[in-house]
Amino acid sequence: MPTAHEAGKQHTGPEEADQPPSMSSHAGAPAPPSRNPCCLCWCCCCSCSWSEGRRPAWRASGESKLQPLPSCEACTPSPEEAQSWAQSFDKLMHSPAGRSAFRAFLRTEYSEENMLFWLACEELKAEANQHVVDEKARLIYEDYVSILSPKEVSLDSRVREGINKKMQEPSAHTFDDAQLQIYTLMHRDSYPRFLSSPAYRALLLQGDPQSSHEA
Repeated sequence: MPTAHEAGKQHTGPEEADQPPSMSSHAGAPAPPSRNPCCLCWCCCCSCSWSEGRRPAWRASGESKLQPLPSCEACTPSPEEAQSWAQSFDKLMHSPAGRSAFRAFLRTEYSEENMLFWLACEELKAEANQHVVDEKARLIYEDYVSILSPKEVSLDSRVREGINKKMQEPSAHTFDDAQLQIYTLMHRDSYPRFLSSPAYRALLLQGDPQSSHEA
């Protein structure tokens, strides 16, 4: 039986989508300027010199610039705060401590990339500098949308097609549809299991005098 993570990795079947923009042929054409890609494929699966030269720079930049939003690794939520996370997934995701606890749980299910992608999209939407938006959008694509990435998130064909078109002129909202799809996936799939997990129950019991006496 496949694990929850493996199930989440399966892509849905083909769906109707608008035809992607036509790409100019490389045959017989002069090499494109180094500032522009030779194709519209941001997944870096082509063998063009532009992507080969830029990809290491993207990766190195991503390690320092696409860190998740500040988490709450060091802080411990009160039992009351932890209890509020069961009221709704929104409450959990709006709490730094909640995101940290949920991310740790996703790591045990080998689906931490879902939270990392969501956080990266939040960071992108807060960016106003277009140059930085372009760079971060390409990093997000390479890290979480490209089929070549080990951290690829599960998106349907319609959303992927939309991203491929938007990547011609990236904006802070290029991944909005994908972010919503992953948010929904975490809400419906991982969130109920998190609420039933020993880790979450431990957060509810910490600081409880009765549980301390029982221990």
